[in-house]
Amino acid sequence: MTSSSALVLTTTFLLPLNHRPSFLAIPSHLSSSDGRGRSRSGPQAKWKCCSAPKEKSASTQQRQRKPPRRSLSGKSEPDVDPVGFLSKFGISHRGFAQFLRERYKALKDRRFELYSRFIDLKESASGYEILGMHRHRQHRVDYMEWAPGARYCSLVGDFNGWSATENCARDGHLGHDDFGYWFIILEDKLRDGEEPDEYFFQEYNYMDDYDKGDSNINVEELLRRINDEYWEPGEVWPRKSRMEMVSKLYEQMFGPNSPQTDEELGEILDAETRYKQWKEVSKFDHVDDRPRFDVIDDEKEFDIFSVKGDPVSAEKFKSKKPPLAYWIEMRKGRKAWLKKYMPAISHGSRYKVYFNTPDGALERVPAWATYVLPEADGKEAYAVYWEPPPEDMYKWKYERPKTLKSLRIYECHVGISGSEPTISSFNEFTSKVLPHVKNAGYNAVQLFGVVEHRDYSSVGYKVTNFFAVSSRFGTPDDFKQLVDEAHGLGILVFLDVVHSYASADESAGLSLFDGSNDCYFHTGKRGHHKYWGTRMFKYGDVDVLHFLLSNLKWWVAEYQVDGFQFHSLPSMMYTHNGFATFTGDIEEYCNQYVDKDALMYLILANEMLHELYPDIITIAEDATFYPGLCEPTTQGGLGFDYWVNFSVSEMWLWLLENVPDQDWSMNKIVSVLLSNQQSHHKMLLYAENHNQSISGGRSFAEILFSKADEQIIESDNVLFRGASLHKMIKLLTFTMSGSAYLNFMGNEFAHPDRVEFPVPSNKFSFALANRQWDLLMDEVHRQLFDFDKDMMRIDEDENILSSGPPNVHHINDSNMVISYNRGPLLFVFNFHPTICYEAYCVGVEEAGEYQLILNTDEVSYGGLGMLKRDQYLQRTSAKRTDGYRNSLKVSLPHRSAQVYKLTRILTT
Repeated sequence: MTSSSALVLTTTFLLPLNHRPSFLAIPSHLSSSDGRGRSRSGPQAKWKCCSAPKEKSASTQQRQRKPPRRSLSGKSEPDVDPVGFLSKFGISHRGFAQFLRERYKALKDRRFELYSRFIDLKESASGYEILGMHRHRQHRVDYMEWAPGARYCSLVGDFNGWSATENCARDGHLGHDDFGYWFIILEDKLRDGEEPDEYFFQEYNYMDDYDKGDSNINVEELLRRINDEYWEPGEVWPRKSRMEMVSKLYEQMFGPNSPQTDEELGEILDAETRYKQWKEVSKFDHVDDRPRFDVIDDEKEFDIFSVKGDPVSAEKFKSKKPPLAYWIEMRKGRKAWLKKYMPAISHGSRYKVYFNTPDGALERVPAWATYVLPEADGKEAYAVYWEPPPEDMYKWKYERPKTLKSLRIYECHVGISGSEPTISSFNEFTSKVLPHVKNAGYNAVQLFGVVEHRDYSSVGYKVTNFFAVSSRFGTPDDFKQLVDEAHGLGILVFLDVVHSYASADESAGLSLFDGSNDCYFHTGKRGHHKYWGTRMFKYGDVDVLHFLLSNLKWWVAEYQVDGFQFHSLPSMMYTHNGFATFTGDIEEYCNQYVDKDALMYLILANEMLHELYPDIITIAEDATFYPGLCEPTTQGGLGFDYWVNFSVSEMWLWLLENVPDQDWSMNKIVSVLLSNQQSHHKMLLYAENHNQSISGGRSFAEILFSKADEQIIESDNVLFRGASLHKMIKLLTFTMSGSAYLNFMGNEFAHPDRVEFPVPSNKFSFALANRQWDLLMDEVHRQLFDFDKDMMRIDEDENILSSGPPNVHHINDSNMVISYNRGPLLFVFNFHPTICYEAYCVGVEEAGEYQLILNTDEVSYGGLGMLKRDQYLQRTSAKRTDGYRNSLKVSLPHRSAQVYKLTRILTT
């Protein structure tokens, strides 16, 4: 039989049983054998098809090619070129290209391994739907945990007197599978005097539609109504005679009248002819409304997504909703459940998971717990079962904001967001900080330290419980309210997610979770961060990928977050954890120190997030500038939307601490700002973020306003110098490069103090673990805040960040002047500490009148106000300057910057 015939045969038997054409006769060498591979009619039997060519045609070869890759939705994806982005960046390194090809091959194997276990990428990221503790509709609570190294598993807690034997996993496959997953059922207890449910599968509405149910309908009535109201006459037939078609086909091919030789079988016609003959014969047999399927061999490889059915019956099938409504009608309400049963575990109950391991008994906080109280005041950490009554659960009020053209991110830590020397809460952040963020002109907040962690001094980066919000700040519903109120203000919420390492804590974290050293993490030295004492994930393990991918999807599905910044990627991408000298040689990105499994995880994470949530935003925090961070995964990239440029902030910090003002090089500043322009539209910049304030350093404000700084010129006013440079550094960073900007909480008004979390060295003091919001009442800080707010407004009005890269046309190291165009605006900076220029000439392309729309020297911003109002509007002259046809003469006070907008075009 030819491949064409086999194709139609295969297609036919993939159809529903009652829709298979009966005209097909299966050749005996495909359907029957004697157990040794020989057909009934003998080893010489060869079945031929009259339409089959003897040689492979082009179409046959095309059918044998691998089918196109499918996305989560089943749609064909574009062709994959694992080295596609190299030509874009001009990279011709043969070793790196080979590394990308090998990584892509390994990625295909990893996908196959994932899909073999979890069907597709969506299911691979949906572990939170079944793992952990969940209430089941059949008056019970289900618990599932992954612990391959354990021999015995049970739940202990307040609900069972912390008994290790009362609620344990069953013996056999119902309680423990071959992959190490344990399953425990907590049955609700029947109250005294109540009778058990009539049906074992009786369901209750606990949360959704909890006020509905109790219709007292029984199963017999339900089935009768389904037959009378839902099923049509022709649709009842296959349910009553499921094996009728099978028996007919079997009798036709293997019965006493079946063909025994080639002559009796006769010539097999081509597929289309056979189909037409069958349709002509069977058209009078269809007295019901069963769907019809047209299976025509079009010389293409069979694809389940291209099977076509009769349009009328197909449309009828799509419009017919499943009979779920009848089943839901049988459910009972929450009141009936509470009357009959006592919950197996109540809302707020403390619990842990108990393991018996080769090394002894262990009690652990469940890995998938959604609310955890960490160890404090000598008390052990434990999980809290979070199931508030439905009337008390938080109800979402606002939709997600629409996709933004540019990102102005306000970086925050909830715990230090208050004015008092104590840990602030989600509710305080919602009521006090979010309105400030909106007023300041930012359109996104990025929260770090939100995920549960044991050590508060770790700033939240040593995560212990990946699915739980930190209980220090409030409850899960409090965090939902924070996100919801932010969305109501039009503010996106990003989460600083730490999947590059985890806490080494054993009592509350994942380290030695099931008693083995290789459950979630690598064994040996590779399983430990060389400098931070944290554990390193085993990214090549399918179940670890299941855990991490599900964690990302959980925060989006449960808490409606709008994006993630992936923290400290070098820690996971390199076996040396990024603590090595990088020279920029491309070999450093493909040598033996690169963790290929970690790179494949990042690709899978970005593919999953962007496929399921097209508006999601992912940001890569990578100080090594790994090639292809923001390139599409189909072109060999990692698939991020933005990457963080660390070099700009490091440059400003180095200049402020080590170089006198008059020795700053304008060319070097511009070269750093314009580096990596090929990824300009995906670059996130900041003058300073939390690293400058928290990681043992000083904020820019602390450096600039410090009177002890020896670099300050004696005749210069300390406040004026500090305020001027603070404004100019931020404006230049904000407008010259990148398509996203980030500011750490408080730096918009030049918060003078660093952040210092309570640690033994400061006697666990909270004195510097807060933000001094009352400084906004001080004149200097209020003026700096007003400038920052107006700077944000420029992007809101003129879309600077979403514009293309700037055109820098004037750099003068002697005069310390920089001028450039970006979007519709002209920017001019004078960094000279003493010299003012009355009529400084800069080039412009368009002749006309230019209006000054932002001036750092304005008195309202803490400047000297050297420009008069009649100097705010300047007209060009026809003098060729800086390669442009026209020029503009502007007055430049020392240490000032100006922004001009063309308001009127003059024609010559």
